[in-house]
Amino acid sequence: MLSLAALVGNRALELKVLVPGPTGALDREALWVHNTELPDPSPYVRAGEIVLTNGLWQHETSAGAFVASVRRAGGVGIVFGLRQETPVTPDGLVEACRQEGLPLVEISIEVPFTAVTEAASAIQADRRRDALVGMVRRGDALASAISRGAGASGVLAVLRKEHDVPLVVVDRMARQLASTGGELSAEQRRTVADGLARHPPPLEIDLGADIGRATVFLVGAVGDTDAALLCLRPVSRLGRAEQEALDQAARFLSLEVAKQQAIQAIESRFASELLDMIQSGPQRAAEVADRLRAFGVDPSAELVVLTVAFADGAESTLPGLAETVGEFFLSQSLAVAVAAGSQDVVAVVQRPRRDLGKLASELCSAVRTRFSDRRPVVGLGDTASSAAELRQPLVQSREACQVLRRRRGGPAVASFRELGTHRLLLGLQDAATLQGFVDGVLGPLREHDRLRDSELETTLRAFLANDGQFAATATALYVHVNTLRNRLAKITELTGRDVARTEDRVDLYLALEAGDMAKSR
Repeated sequence: MLSLAALVGNRALELKVLVPGPTGALDREALWVHNTELPDPSPYVRAGEIVLTNGLWQHETSAGAFVASVRRAGGVGIVFGLRQETPVTPDGLVEACRQEGLPLVEISIEVPFTAVTEAASAIQADRRRDALVGMVRRGDALASAISRGAGASGVLAVLRKEHDVPLVVVDRMARQLASTGGELSAEQRRTVADGLARHPPPLEIDLGADIGRATVFLVGAVGDTDAALLCLRPVSRLGRAEQEALDQAARFLSLEVAKQQAIQAIESRFASELLDMIQSGPQRAAEVADRLRAFGVDPSAELVVLTVAFADGAESTLPGLAETVGEFFLSQSLAVAVAAGSQDVVAVVQRPRRDLGKLASELCSAVRTRFSDRRPVVGLGDTASSAAELRQPLVQSREACQVLRRRRGGPAVASFRELGTHRLLLGLQDAATLQGFVDGVLGPLREHDRLRDSELETTLRAFLANDGQFAATATALYVHVNTLRNRLAKITELTGRDVARTEDRVDLYLALEAGDMAKSR
């Protein structure tokens, strides 16, 4: 590293320290050397440069003004070259450097400034060579760690051998993939994930009073920012060598993250196929058993199905929900198959010995910790005696979850048996039966709406939602009561169901609900 101390250590330069400056000033890294005789060199001297001068500026300005201009420019020190005309470094220059706290070094008459420049060039060349050799060696070690399957932890272990800095790897799902020398809370991981979602992502993230600002090195796997290598120190406290090493490690982590994403994509597809197999019934029972074994679940054991979704907000699921559910069951030492759907996340697990309701409540709490601004709900189905009996528990679990989603407040966890509702009865029917019922009751009405751009289905929904009250329904639809009566008469004509009769109202209501269920499946 180029510094005044490194130059002074080269005896061939015959340098003598006159003013050492504050503690460590001579060891401060220098950017380069700058030869100048200008009375005010501040516009040209770069921060971090060592100023070389013979003092020709003394005819135009004072030593104090010259030293002040070097300090203002961010120079790290002054090397004063003695000449025949100036065989001794001026006392004024020595005093000015002492007052400014700027190191001052004297070079003898026999040694030209070109020798200092050549020495600085040699130091920089050695540094670049050492950095290149170090990068190659580090690259070999990182590649070896990845190829051995050491993962993100192996990458961090390579870094810690060279640099004693606290490191954490967090992906965009707020999962901590590896750490060394530091840990992050769930809230801090969420802060990192939120930062990665911004465009462009930040180069530093404030993680709170206990850690402060952390430096972010982006990890991209497939064209986007997928994770972050965090050094739990601000960038101002990192040297150039540390930054280069961390940047190199982040590129290697991209390989590991890409591999993990590929594995997760395969597992997700396998799990989604498992749900299709279960819903197909007995004809694919053997495939269901084989697929469960692939996830470590014993298909001959008693099995339970838990369905998770969010009750608040437009989205019933969010990225990272399936991973959170899977991590929860793994933390409980339970083998599980987790499948993410468009409306919910389903987990198939061997029935544990402990209370199932309590387990579901703990799952709900784990999800709430990860998604603190959402209200998760968990639906439970009956216990299946084996993999061949999973279809009905799956339907029950998903329908129970949907009922909980639609309820404002109430319990976050409930089983199929605990929810007395028509939706559960509808949920036991196969899709073809339900669709036939819907088309038979509502088909003519919907065709009329499509051809004439009428609002008969909207009117029917509003009428049933307002318990058959004409005035309230007309107000909700912003129409006259007579207009409402005409629409209801048309509904009776098209569907054959009279909205004034209870049994016909039940048919119409169930048809609407069955249609909504068919859309959400």
